[in-house]
Amino acid sequence: MNTEIKRLRDILNSSDNIVFFGGAGVSTESGIPDFRSADGLYNETYSYPPETILSRSFFSKNTEEFYRFYRDKMLYPNAMPNDAHNALAELEKRSILKAVITQNVDGLHTKAGSGNVLELHGSALRNLCMSCNKCYTLEKILETDAIPLCSCGGVIKPDVVLYEEGLDSTVMSKAISAIRNADVLIVGGTSLNVYPAAGLITHYRGDKLILINKSKTSYDSYANLIIREKIGIALKEAVGEPG
Repeated sequence: MNTEIKRLRDILNSSDNIVFFGGAGVSTESGIPDFRSADGLYNETYSYPPETILSRSFFSKNTEEFYRFYRDKMLYPNAMPNDAHNALAELEKRSILKAVITQNVDGLHTKAGSGNVLELHGSALRNLCMSCNKCYTLEKILETDAIPLCSCGGVIKPDVVLYEEGLDSTVMSKAISAIRNADVLIVGGTSLNVYPAAGLITHYRGDKLILINKSKTSYDSYANLIIREKIGIALKEAVGEPG
């Protein structure tokens, strides 16, 4: 165990109000790639960049092409929680982790056993009819190659926040409150470049800001502890075995 992870372990063991804020890097160890990473397949297979395809206006005008990309690049139904998800669930089980705030839409924190998960960008596991608001599971999206339709005939849309859409105000309010009240804020697997989600870190008022990320972030100078390690390795070592 290196010095930084040992410091993290000591902080966790002496704290009872921890909040975790994570991004795509939390799920890459489960085999879910960050779609913003360089990928030549985008240029070979799609005529638009991911950020364009995953916008509300593109969904409205090119729904079939949206779903072709969405099924191919955004859905990983067989992905399982990794060491990071499991360690966070263990901290909640010990009643010292109060909330998990995530930018991911894969539902892996919930699958790992975390209860208080604030999904800033929604969840791919929920899908809503745009006409009658009937809810469907992920299987409904996967069972066809065409545009998924509700029993009422309406188009089904994933319950995820697309570009050009605002974040859910209730979820944001809960996330801000959790961060403001936290003694320890752990930020992991995110470059903190995607706003408004990244701006949540500015609400932290404590003196134990911990960043776990392989690369530098714009908030490194504000951190009390920086760990340049895979987040699964860092959290598993710091948290230890399940109780």
